[in-house]
Amino acid sequence: MGIKLISQNKRASYDFFLEEKYEAGLVLQGTEVKSLRAGNAKINEAYIAIDKNNEAWIHNMSIAPYELGTYANHSETRKRKLLLNAREIKDLQQKQATKGLTIVPTKLYFKDARVKLEIALAKGKKLYDKRQSTAKKDVERKLRQGQYD
Repeated sequence: MGIKLISQNKRASYDFFLEEKYEAGLVLQGTEVKSLRAGNAKINEAYIAIDKNNEAWIHNMSIAPYELGTYANHSETRKRKLLLNAREIKDLQQKQATKGLTIVPTKLYFKDARVKLEIALAKGKKLYDKRQSTAKKDVERKLRQGQYD
C-alpha cells in the first residue's frame, strides 16, 4: 500500500542536526486515527520524553478532534505512548544522556494502514550553523534552476 504523509516537522532540520532516525508506532484511540486520515495533525511543537518506566511518550502533538465524534472524542494534545523496542529505548536514553542530544519528531505518516512516527536524535544548531545551511540551500536551489552557469 505504501506510505502516506500526514504531517512533517520541517523546522526540525532547520533547528537541529538530525543524526539517527527511528520509526515508532503510536498508541491511539479510534477517533484519533479517523482524524489523522483527514490529515488533522501537527507535530511542530511536539517533543519526546522517556519516563522512569522506560516508556517513550510524545507530548504536545496536536491531533484535532474528530468532527463526527461524540462524547468519546479524544483530547487534542494528550500525551501518547510510542511503541519502540526496549533496546531502542535504552539506546535513545544512553545517547541522550551522554551526548546531550534531543529526541525530535520529524514525520507522521501511514505505513500499510498503521500510523508511524519518525523520530530523530538531534543536536541543536547555533545561529551561524543555521546561516550556513540556509546559504548552502540557496546555492543548491540556484544551481538546480540554472542561474549559475
